[in-house]
Amino acid sequence: MPDMIVKLFDWPPLWTLGAVLAVWLLGWIGFPVGFGIYGPGLALACLIIGLWLMGRAAWQMHRARTTVNPRGQPTVLMTDGVFALSRNPIYLGDVFVVLAAMFWWDAPLGLLVVAGLIWVITDRFISVEEDCLADSFGDAAALWFIKTRRWI
Repeated sequence: MPDMIVKLFDWPPLWTLGAVLAVWLLGWIGFPVGFGIYGPGLALACLIIGLWLMGRAAWQMHRARTTVNPRGQPTVLMTDGVFALSRNPIYLGDVFVVLAAMFWWDAPLGLLVVAGLIWVITDRFISVEEDCLADSFGDAAALWFIKTRRWI
């Protein structure tokens, strides 16, 4: 039963939502130093970048008829478009969304939450996905791993 609960709730969007809620709490608690008048503009910029990365990557994957499910079996190795900028543009988009929340709610300690989210996503999802890609696409995946950075 506990494994089923973990599988049910262990999805990247839920981790991102949890990170946004943690940043909101940090913003509510407050901190003596913040982002001042730059916060809303930085928040908007990060939100736009994050949503664009996620949307563009999902669109590319849909066009190529491969899965966006992190536990699914990929049928195509995506290496062009936003996947030439980052091996994980959707997860990078998630990080930008959490950064947007941090700037919006003026919560500089949110950087710790961002670092935690990067660690969780890398540990729980990216390593497994990269193993799957290596098994499925062999040398082509290995070359892409060398050529394209995991995050940025």
